[in-house]
Amino acid sequence: MFLIELNWLAVLAGFVVYFIAGAIWFGPKTFYPAWMRAKGLDPAEPQGSNGMAVVFGMTALGALVQVATLAIVLWFVVEATGEPVGPLGGALGGLLLGIGLVAASSLSHRLFGGDGLRVWAIEVAGDVVGLTLAGLVVGLIGV
Repeated sequence: MFLIELNWLAVLAGFVVYFIAGAIWFGPKTFYPAWMRAKGLDPAEPQGSNGMAVVFGMTALGALVQVATLAIVLWFVVEATGEPVGPLGGALGGLLLGIGLVAASSLSHRLFGGDGLRVWAIEVAGDVVGLTLAGLVVGLIGV
């Protein structure tokens, strides 16, 4: 039943913020060139065998699932405490989920995949920043 009670406008707003933060994070003037070089690739060369629609579509879906999950966790916090989490509580929730779940779970994947710590750090820092900002927005609007 909590999915019906969830503030989906807050989830959508958090998703938009997360997606924009990711676009800025991996922009050509920010971390994209360093990320590509860390992967041993030339940032000027086109990459990927999938079409950009698939790449952006799956990226958007992943971001939406992450923000919805964050909102669900925050909703349970509100239900348990009876108090709104607010923007700072939302940001803290996003930060903790970003570090505790996203960063921690992807570390071994990257290391065993041979990409190394630098690739992992650039990728996961973008996720942590995105979830923190999304949590701020979700907490501000209210779950």
